[in-house]
Order: sequence, then structure tokens, then C-alpha cells
Amino acid sequence: MSKRDYYEVLGVQKSANKDEIKNAYRKLALQYHPDRNKDKEAEGKFKEISEVYAVLSDDDKRKRYDRYGHVGPDEAFRGSEANFEEIFGSGFGGFRDIFEQFFGGRGGGFGFGGDVFGFGRQKGRDLVYDVELTLEDVLRGRKEEVEVPRLEKCATCGGSGAAPGTKARRCSVCEGRGQLQRVYGQNRFSTFVTVEPCRTCQGRGQIIERPCESCKGAGKEKKMKKIKIEIPPGVEDGMAMQLRGEGEAGESGVPGDLVVRMRVKQHPQFERLEDGHLLYRLDVRFTDLALGTEVKIPTLDGAEKLKIPQGTQPEGLLRMKGKGLPRYSAGGKGDLVVKLNVKVPSKLSDRQKSILKDLDKAFDEA
Repeated sequence: MSKRDYYEVLGVQKSANKDEIKNAYRKLALQYHPDRNKDKEAEGKFKEISEVYAVLSDDDKRKRYDRYGHVGPDEAFRGSEANFEEIFGSGFGGFRDIFEQFFGGRGGGFGFGGDVFGFGRQKGRDLVYDVELTLEDVLRGRKEEVEVPRLEKCATCGGSGAAPGTKARRCSVCEGRGQLQRVYGQNRFSTFVTVEPCRTCQGRGQIIERPCESCKGAGKEKKMKKIKIEIPPGVEDGMAMQLRGEGEAGESGVPGDLVVRMRVKQHPQFERLEDGHLLYRLDVRFTDLALGTEVKIPTLDGAEKLKIPQGTQPEGLLRMKGKGLPRYSAGGKGDLVVKLNVKVPSKLSDRQKSILKDLDKAFDEA
């Protein structure tokens, strides 16, 4: 679940401009592309730098990352793809030709129109799971085990879709790619490419002559999966956590992701402010402000004493340092801000009225 700092991945400073980020990505992409680098870790590194560039090259996504880190509100930067045409230019005849130039491929191995991080393999569907949190959960974090329904590899055929003891054969029409590409109007300035699923094999790249009886040739079956999640302190409503590979199985074994969205419930006593601060409204009497007093204030860790100084004005704000929520990205904790509201009695006894009138005259004489 932990990720490296995006700037560290590209080897640039946090203050790097777009050109510096683009140049750093281009150099690493050429170094780690799996069609060129056969090291077993190259594919993972290429996925990582591609995801990083897709975030840091986008102004809005970069701002969200700088503020929230890897867990951002509303999304977790999932599905981001780098714009290779923009990075490598079109001087070699377009996107298709540049990879032929650098990596010696025919273009089909990379998979136009497919999953950028799956290199032509069809990635499984992402799943979304909503977790409801209280402010107490936000304060301390939460660990739990959730049960998610998802499609997994068929246990009978191992995901092949073929009956046990048989094998699927490679589609001769698309040569196992699952898609057909056609090039139109290729010249020194541009290349137009259309891509469509192979109709013979329905985009699978294989022909199954004897389908598995358990999954009917789909290669997948529905199961309930128990997944442990750990929600860190300080998360905000709308943030999302991405668990790689915990989604549904893909056609070629590349699983999707599980996206856990945070839904923070409203608290009956506290209102959440920015930077981890909490607001608590306290009704007090005029005499409490004029004379000063000590009161008990509820906090997320239990009640604590708060001194109201003599002469405090109505609508005044008092702070209880460090009694708010953890700050997810900045560190430390916010404060509990106590707003004082003067409670005016709706009914007064004759004695109370007399005392207030005497007090009012005393103020006039002062």
C-alpha cells in the first residue's frame, strides 16, 4: 500500500517545472520500457514512472498530490496514462512509429487502445468500496477486514476458459493479439491507425474449442474476497485509497484495483474545519463572560477543563491546542476551537429583573 514519493521516482525536485519533469520521464521511459529492457523489474518500474508522470504533468492532479499525497480527494489518480505522443513528439511518423524506432517492435506488442500499464493485456475491472468513518476513526485511524464480491480466476480451468485437459489455441487471424490494427495514410509526417477487437476470437487472442463447464469458457467465477484495509489517521471525506491488484481478474490475468472511498459522518457535537481544526459551540451566561469561570469541554479523547477569562466578549473564540484531528499530509494535530454563545434567558423572576435593573444603573453610573 505504501508508495515512493513521486518526485523521488523521477529524480527531480518538488520545484521542478514541466520541462524538467518531461525530460526526466522521457529518459526513464526509454530506459525501462519492457520491449527494450528485459530485466524482470523493468515492467514494474515503467508502470510506476508512467503513473507518476501522468500526475505531475497535470496541474490539477499535481496540486492535489502536493496537498494530500498518495490519497487524494475524490480519486486516487487511478487510470492515469502518460501522453507518449507529447513526450516523444511526432517527428518519426507518430506514436506508433516512435516505439518501433526505439524498441524494434511492430506496434502490436504494446497494444493500441489497451491498458497502458498492462502492455496490451486487458486489465480487470476496478472495484469501489465505500467505508463510513466517524471523527473518532479519523483521530485514531482504523483497521478492518472487508468482504468484497469480485470475479476471480476459475479454479477448475485456472482462468484459461478451456476444459481441463485441453488448451485454447492461438487465434490465427489476430495472431494472438486480440485486436486488429490498420494503418492508413502513413507518410513522413503522420500515421493514422485504427484498432478494433478481433471478431474471430472476440478480442481474447485465443480460440476455445471445449469451454470449461464451471465458468462456461469465461475463465472467471464470482467469489467473496476478504481484504484487510488500514485507514491512516487524518483522512478527509471523499479521499480514496487504491489497493493494487485487489480488483477483478482480467482476461489475461492482470487484475484491476480496489478503490476504497472514505465517507466521514457528521458528528453530533463537533464541526470539522480546515487543517485538522474542530469547532465546538458552547452556550454560556453573561455572568460567565463578565466574571470568568472554568467549564468542562468534551473532546474526542474525553472531557477537559477550559478556563474562560474574565471579560471575555460574546462570540469569542477560545482554543484548546492539539485537541483537534491529525493533519494527514502536513503532520501534527489541529486545535479544538470553542465558540462562546451567550444564552439569554427567555423568562426572569421579579428578583432577577430587579438585580439586572440595578446592574444596568450601575453601568450607567460607572
